[in-house]
Amino acid sequence: MTKSYLNQLTYDIIGAAIEVHHQLGPGLLESIYHECMKIELANRNIPFRTEMVVPVVYDQQRLETVLRCDLYVADSVVVELKAAKSIEPIFEAQLLTYMKLLDSPKGVLINFNCTNIFREGQKTLVNSLYRELQE
Repeated sequence: MTKSYLNQLTYDIIGAAIEVHHQLGPGLLESIYHECMKIELANRNIPFRTEMVVPVVYDQQRLETVLRCDLYVADSVVVELKAAKSIEPIFEAQLLTYMKLLDSPKGVLINFNCTNIFREGQKTLVNSLYRELQE
């Protein structure tokens, strides 16, 4: 896995979200956008897992929790979908935590309740795992 690969994958994910937003617009429930993203990613042959259980380990013990991330793309990018008034700091914290728990170097937060996904409806986050990758 390289930074270039992850950057292209991120570009493709955001492109899929832009297409979903273009067809549906803002104002729907997150679950509807989630279903549409699954269709759009599949149409683009982008591998993903949906509603994947995120393992939580505390003090060397795996907790019996039902923590799930919306989409885990190509076993490397966590995607969290929202249909909220704005991208809140707690959403970013949630995404960073999922990235840490899944050992994922990159995450994308997408908020469909906006006028323009590219400008205001998405935020890409990286962590130290990303910084350690080759170009």
